[in-house]
Amino acid sequence: MLSHDSIWRAIDALAERHRLSPSGLARRAGLDPTSFNKSKRQSTDGRDRWPSTESIAKILHATGASVDQFLALMEPNAVGREREEASAAPGIPLIGFAQAGAGGFFDDGGFPVGQGWDTIEFPTPERRQGGAYALEVQGDSMLPLYRDGDVLIVDPSAQVRRNDRVVVKTRGGEVMAKVLARQTPRGIELVSLNPDHPNRNFEMNDLEWIARIIWASQ
Repeated sequence: MLSHDSIWRAIDALAERHRLSPSGLARRAGLDPTSFNKSKRQSTDGRDRWPSTESIAKILHATGASVDQFLALMEPNAVGREREEASAAPGIPLIGFAQAGAGGFFDDGGFPVGQGWDTIEFPTPERRQGGAYALEVQGDSMLPLYRDGDVLIVDPSAQVRRNDRVVVKTRGGEVMAKVLARQTPRGIELVSLNPDHPNRNFEMNDLEWIARIIWASQ
C-alpha cells in the first residue's frame, strides 16, 4: 500500500542498497543534501511531508533503479533486509589515497558511499565493523611507517584518542594519515608519520571528518 511511511522506507532502503546515507543519496541525485533528512519528513505542526515525484525520479535515475524495484522496497523490513545483505556481502570497500580526496566517496560522517570502490577481504573478520573501509597507500609521504601499496583499514565509528593513527579529510579535499597529537573543541594538532613532511594544525571547521586506523598491512 502506498503510504507516507512506505515511500520514505523505500528511499532509506535505496540509500542502504548503494551504501549511501539519505543525504548522500540526495547529493548523488543533484538534490539539496537535506532533502531526505528525518526532520524534513514532517512539518513543524506534525503534518506528513511527502517527497516530490521529481525527487523520486531523480534518485531512480541516479541509482539506476526501476520503478518496480522502488515499489518492492516499500515493503516492511526493507531497510533491515538491505542492511543484512550489505553486511553479508564479502569484503570491504577499498580506494587509493589519491582518489579519496575527490568528492562522492564519503558521507558527512566519513563513511564510504557511492561507486568507484574496489573490494578486498577484511583481514581480521572478528574485528569487522559495518562502516569500515580500506585505503591503499600511494607514494612515500608516510614512510617509514607505511609504504607504497600498504593497506590501511579505517573505522569511522571508532572512538578517536590522543596518539591514535588517524585519517583526516579537510573541506578542501585533502586526505591524509597522521598521528593525533591533540584535540580540542576548536581544533586538532597532527604529527606527520614521515619526518620529512610538516606537522599540521586545523580548526575543526576546516575538517570534514576524522577516523581511526584500526589495522595496517605492514
